[in-house]
Amino acid sequence: MTKTWKGKIALDIREATPDWVPYIQPKAPEGSPNILYIVWDDVGYGTMDTFGGPVETPNMTRIADTGIRFSNFHTTALCSPTRSSLITGRNATSNNMACITEASGGFPGLSARIPFENGTIAEVLNERGWNTYAVGKWHLTPGEEVDMSAWKGRWPLGRGFERFYGFLGGESNQWYPELVYDNHVIDPPYSPEEGYHLSKDLADKAIEFIRDAKAVAPDKPWFMYFCPGCAHAPHHVFREWADRYKGRFDVGYEEIRKQILARQKEIGLLPESTELSPINPHGEPDTKGPDGQPWPRLDFVRPWNSLSKDEQTLFARMAEVFAGFVSYTDHEIGRLLDFLRDSDQLENTIIVVVSDNGGSGEGGPNGTFNEMKFFNNIPDDVKQNLLHLDELGSPKSYNHYCTGWAWAFDTPFPYWKRFAGYEGGVSDMCVVSWSKGIPARGEMRHQYIHAVDVVPTLYEILGITPPEVLKGFTQSPIEGESFLPAIRDPKAPEKEVQFYTMLGQRALYSRGWLANTVHPPLSGWGKFEHDAWELYHLKEDRSQMRNLAREHPDILEELKGLWYYYAGIYKGLPLDDRSAMELVTTPRPQPSEPRNRYIYYPDSADVPEMVAVNIRRRSYVILAGATIEKPGAEGVLFAHGGVTGGHSLYIKDKKIHYMYNWLGEKFQKVTSNIEVPLGKHLFTAEFAKTGDDERTLSAIGTLTLYIDMKPVGSATIMTQPGYFAAVGDGLCVGRDSASPVSPDYRAPFRFTGGTIERVIVDVSGDHYVDHEKEVAAWLMRD
Repeated sequence: MTKTWKGKIALDIREATPDWVPYIQPKAPEGSPNILYIVWDDVGYGTMDTFGGPVETPNMTRIADTGIRFSNFHTTALCSPTRSSLITGRNATSNNMACITEASGGFPGLSARIPFENGTIAEVLNERGWNTYAVGKWHLTPGEEVDMSAWKGRWPLGRGFERFYGFLGGESNQWYPELVYDNHVIDPPYSPEEGYHLSKDLADKAIEFIRDAKAVAPDKPWFMYFCPGCAHAPHHVFREWADRYKGRFDVGYEEIRKQILARQKEIGLLPESTELSPINPHGEPDTKGPDGQPWPRLDFVRPWNSLSKDEQTLFARMAEVFAGFVSYTDHEIGRLLDFLRDSDQLENTIIVVVSDNGGSGEGGPNGTFNEMKFFNNIPDDVKQNLLHLDELGSPKSYNHYCTGWAWAFDTPFPYWKRFAGYEGGVSDMCVVSWSKGIPARGEMRHQYIHAVDVVPTLYEILGITPPEVLKGFTQSPIEGESFLPAIRDPKAPEKEVQFYTMLGQRALYSRGWLANTVHPPLSGWGKFEHDAWELYHLKEDRSQMRNLAREHPDILEELKGLWYYYAGIYKGLPLDDRSAMELVTTPRPQPSEPRNRYIYYPDSADVPEMVAVNIRRRSYVILAGATIEKPGAEGVLFAHGGVTGGHSLYIKDKKIHYMYNWLGEKFQKVTSNIEVPLGKHLFTAEFAKTGDDERTLSAIGTLTLYIDMKPVGSATIMTQPGYFAAVGDGLCVGRDSASPVSPDYRAPFRFTGGTIERVIVDVSGDHYVDHEKEVAAWLMRD
């Protein structure tokens, strides 16, 4: 905001009159509160004991007992869309965030680029005298803009946050995160063996950010957007935290759901008439879509009594690890709350706690030891998962529970994350507390509210009118509605209409009714004009037990018409129900045009997978030029990926090795038959594709190792059809950052005893006929 200078200019400064007003920092009104905005990830409605669940979260309950639980809070069913609404007060598609940022599309509503006309609450508060911090998960920058060459205008510091510490993508390895500090990539400060976990690191950094500013300006308020990676997969936690839940889930998810609903009724969260939604309300394997396609088996729950004893043991342990992960993260957030209490800040801090969507079903009916199978369209195998029972949650894992637990942790609702037409996908926990300004203590509110309503509520509490112009951009209208009246009065009216669209699904809420399509997300069904519509009266039937479409066709037609009306206003079309692998691998604008040869250098920042060389299902050649200066030289020359899948070229025990890790299951290693000589050499790994595996669509071919002109080893290998990692574990030279590709070494296994000049990856598809010429040219270089 520009202010006019009102001083007086004179020849002599002693006769001039100064005016500092236009130049000083903006100052918030005296006594303005801090804001701690905690956004959990994939934590379903019935997960935490705060909301009747089986997972102990004493610090979330501590917040709720000093404030208000909202029993009827809703989200978009997916993380990036919800988070965009949580910080702008606009609908997800108005934010161009119809899906996750890795699935951007070249359409209004789908680009994954929040318009600057939709200002964030951080941008608004920063201009009014608040310090602004983002800690943890971001997931609001397009996947093709998270590398170090990208414009940083859509990174946190470009959207109003003064400090950022966390990860830019949708999920992170909790043991080996790919961290960004402000605008640069950093390594974790210590290792898992030394006690590192991301939840602890984020709490430490949150305390540090607040403390650093308060040491200088103790009266200046702050806004912190605190987003742990928990409880998104991978479910990583120290074993002792998982072991606290030993045996608690042995009764199975159907029985756990009964227990959860009983507690939800007991604490007044849901009315006594609430029923438990049935298992697989549509998803039996013989259910057909509009074009004859079957309902995806991914979205099927296996009844507990149909499981073998071994399967029950495996599934129960998956739940124990998940619960330990949530409890541990709650404990770390408790340290942040303790710091605020001990520094006399807690009483005047508005705390908002939400989750971004329902529990996640990405683990499928069998759960998974490696969630990246989901993004490679590879079905999980229970026998294979059983082999890793004792490693669940460890640094060797990338695990996710089964759909049965997603269903249970969303009690009493049907379905889970991704399902925008069902309460299991969109109904979530919400807690608001402010000891100094909200007199309610441990109260409940039942008004229908949505993620889009949080920002306008905070603006009204703070007495802020959203600006007409922000950073030079004329602002769009706030689309959410303040629920401050409901905070003050349990009988206050609720909002009347909310629009939903997600991954091919459609839904419209209006005055207690919900109309939705029967269309599983990521199904590839298409044929949207043939979708069946359902109608539920959520006022009386929160768990969607009774489809009233036939009884009230007039209401259904009205809501269907409203859906199309709001789709036009909020940029809700086109609909997209393509598979996960199709979504993330579709071509998108890149920092440079695709080329046949990519050059990478040592000691550079990791290259994220979205913008790294694409070797999926094709032939490729890796050429690493290095000088071996000592007999004991060893380490990684080139690595891409991690424990979830990837490949690495490295020297160990005086030999050159190539490891292709196929989704953490097949460790395909090729080793030279001679030792690595001293001097300047070109180390090459050439993959010549010969065919495809019919079951997995993986490429099959021959991997040949060369030292200069001499082939020194070969083997048949299979390469992954999709990504190595959704985020993190990028491409690097001279080390293996984050989690290790190969079990042969401990990351980062930096290259020592020599120097690497560069690494070239060739994807032209030509056989390595010019090997001799390439080597000769290399060895002639100075």
